[in-house]
Amino acid sequence: MTLPSTPGLGFKPEHFPKIRDRRGAVGFYEVHAENYMGAGGAPHAMLEDLHRDHAISIHGVGLSIGGAGPLDTDHLNRLRQVLERHQPESFSEHLAWSSHGAAWLNDLLPLPYTDQTLATICAHIDQTQSVLGRRMLLENPATYVTFDDSTWAETDFLTEIARRTGCGLLLDVNNVFVSATNHRTDPRAYLAAFPLKHVGEIHLAGHEAEDLPDGPLLIDSHSRPVADPVWTLYAEVIARTGPLPSLVEWDNDVPDFETLIAEAARAGTILKGALRGARDVRAA
Repeated sequence: MTLPSTPGLGFKPEHFPKIRDRRGAVGFYEVHAENYMGAGGAPHAMLEDLHRDHAISIHGVGLSIGGAGPLDTDHLNRLRQVLERHQPESFSEHLAWSSHGAAWLNDLLPLPYTDQTLATICAHIDQTQSVLGRRMLLENPATYVTFDDSTWAETDFLTEIARRTGCGLLLDVNNVFVSATNHRTDPRAYLAAFPLKHVGEIHLAGHEAEDLPDGPLLIDSHSRPVADPVWTLYAEVIARTGPLPSLVEWDNDVPDFETLIAEAARAGTILKGALRGARDVRAA
């Protein structure tokens, strides 16, 4: 099972009636795994209905793949139950950590890119893929700090994780732009080094900006339309890869369904352009 190379949207229950009226308006919907770890009820019923007409991507936000300690096996088993119940076309998690011992920090926190961290993350991914019985995608983070003891570039780190574990990657283009702006680096240089052959899904989202004395600070807020520079980077990636499943995330200050569909349509235009370009090359 794979996601279609079309635009997708994050599923919001308040939009469920509109989605039923416009089945097939996008190719797939994504949900957060932790919202479906209850035994039953309306959330599962809606997701089952949604899956009859659309592919589904389940995105984890609480596994703490990058944590220094062992994975929470209770959480991993609940995740397995969700995936077994709904059989999504894709599952993904973050290159981040969010727990320490019994403390849950409700955030996706950065980590140093060292040999020790690499070994820990690869072991966690091996365990996750073994328990879930499926290949997962790992998402590049949005970051606001870097670590002096990092010895790997993030793109090399992700490349090596994919090589060692066989996992795929989820390329969040907004995260690339946010991180590059915050660290005063070049997002195009980052994308030029990114191992695009391992990418199984793309994320797009909006961000907030604050002005600091030394320049802008961007926050990966998922509360606004996708910014024009992110659309430009996305189009450049798709021109290199061809069409890929591309999700528009909007998780805070969620607008009406028509606004989300308009954002997805913008991704769809870029995907169709890449498909036409590929056809023209084959026909030449």
